[in-house]
Amino acid sequence: MSEKRWIVGVTGASGAPYAVRLLGALVELEVPVDVIISAHGWRLFSHETGVGGEEDLLKAIGGSGALEFYDNGDHGARPASGSAPYKGLVVCPCSMGTLSAIASGSARSLMERAADVTLKERRRLVAVVRETPLSAIHLENMLTLARLGAVILPASPGFYHGPREVGDLVDFVVARVLDHMDVDHAVGYRWTGEEEARDA
Repeated sequence: MSEKRWIVGVTGASGAPYAVRLLGALVELEVPVDVIISAHGWRLFSHETGVGGEEDLLKAIGGSGALEFYDNGDHGARPASGSAPYKGLVVCPCSMGTLSAIASGSARSLMERAADVTLKERRRLVAVVRETPLSAIHLENMLTLARLGAVILPASPGFYHGPREVGDLVDFVVARVLDHMDVDHAVGYRWTGEEEARDA
């Protein structure tokens, strides 16, 4: 592996369209990514997007690009090792169960182990959390990870860009994720400091 890659994990929290859009953007931008999808993540894809497996997902995101898929049960896969030179890990969407496991360092799955490695190696960890309302336990876990340097990026789209469809809201969140991955992109709308005329 000559080029440092990103890891993208997908869990069972509602928000499959965010994951599809993020992976599609990364394929389009030719960003090398290792993908880990939990069993609940696959069920989420099927329920929210109609994606029934890896082949369907590749069709939905426009090809495989520089993606490599890993089984979440394979604890010996590349993302489990600190010696593999990754840039970091994005969990999108991130369930509260996965957030809790990462915050406690339980590392019961490949995704959780990859997060544990990301933290110990001082790499970028972005958790795109999606839950409402939030309990004190959820907030404590977020605070624990934030204190360890993780980016807690709630899937909370803004509305100042005048969204007209669900895709505009999805792009708002995905654009922020890409920003925190230090990936140059043209996804979504950027505020310029001035109100811009919007079509009626």
